[in-house]
Parts: sequence; structure tokens; C-alpha cells
Amino acid sequence: MFVASTAPGAALRAGREEAYGHIGRTLRRFAYWRLGKVEKGLLKRYLERSTGLSRAQVGRLVKRYLEAGELADRRRGPAQPFRKRYTREDIVLLAATDELHGRLSGPATLALLRRAWEVFGDARYARLAGLSNGHLYNLRQTPAYVRRMGRKTTTRAAQAAPIGEWRKPRAQGRPGYLRVDSV
Repeated sequence: MFVASTAPGAALRAGREEAYGHIGRTLRRFAYWRLGKVEKGLLKRYLERSTGLSRAQVGRLVKRYLEAGELADRRRGPAQPFRKRYTREDIVLLAATDELHGRLSGPATLALLRRAWEVFGDARYARLAGLSNGHLYNLRQTPAYVRRMGRKTTTRAAQAAPIGEWRKPRAQGRPGYLRVDSV
């Protein structure tokens, strides 16, 4: 009755952990491994409707439950997270440099950082001297940088020269003056 009256996707279980617990309890309660084919299908449809998971996902979770005897979220962070190359002090130093020079383009900022280390020997810029252009923009989006400089992610645009002008030609008495309207 429940399966027929509930719309697909109308989940009764909100979170992943809650859904996994519900699936494990239901399979244990009805002794899924002892059921016949028709009853197993009905129970799977019930689990689909009550958790909001897809048919394929419920099938994978049932298989995993039968193999391991329990369901747990297997998602974890990396075993060894990447080591951070640039410290918070480096990011604050980058923000100070951008603040001093008016947030220049990536290549211009990199040239300033390299020059501070190589020419002037400022040890604070040792790590930033090897910064890549792409990672510079990543560092400009970190919370430490944004707290100091704000969320603006673009650099100042150059004043573009007009590509074409629509005006009457002024030959000023010279022969052979040509007016070009398109580029």
C-alpha cells in the first residue's frame, strides 16, 4: 500500500546516515536474505520510496549490506592530504603587495614578487617568488586574502582605444582622402 501511494522521490529519510540506517534496519527486520524474488523486489521498491534513492543505488546498498553486514558512509578525506605550500602569512603578504600596487594583473604581480626576492633579497617573498600565475588567482580567492582585500577577482581593465568612429570625413582640402567605415 505504501509503495503504491507514495510518489517516487518523496523521501522520508533526510540525510545519508539516516537513510543507510533505515535500509540496514529494514533489511534485518524482514530478513531480506530469506525472502523470495517477488518480496525482495517489493522491499527494494519500499526502500527506494522511503529513502529517495534510485533503484540502482538501493540495489548497490543492499548488495553491500549482504556482503559486509552493515551500511556505513565510506566517503572520507584523503589518507594523506596535500601539504600546503603557501602559508597564511604568504597570503597576507600577497594581499599587502596587491594593496600597495593596486592589484595588478597576474604576470605583473608575479614579476614584483620575484623581484622582491631575487633583486632585493627580502626573505618573506622566498615562497611567493615561485608562485604560478594560475595559483596566484587561487590565492586571491582564499578567506585570508578576501578578508583583507575584498571579493573583487578581476584586475583593472586597460582603457581601450576606440576601434572605429562614425563621423564625417574631414579631408581639409587634400585629394584622395578615403573614408573607411568597416574594419
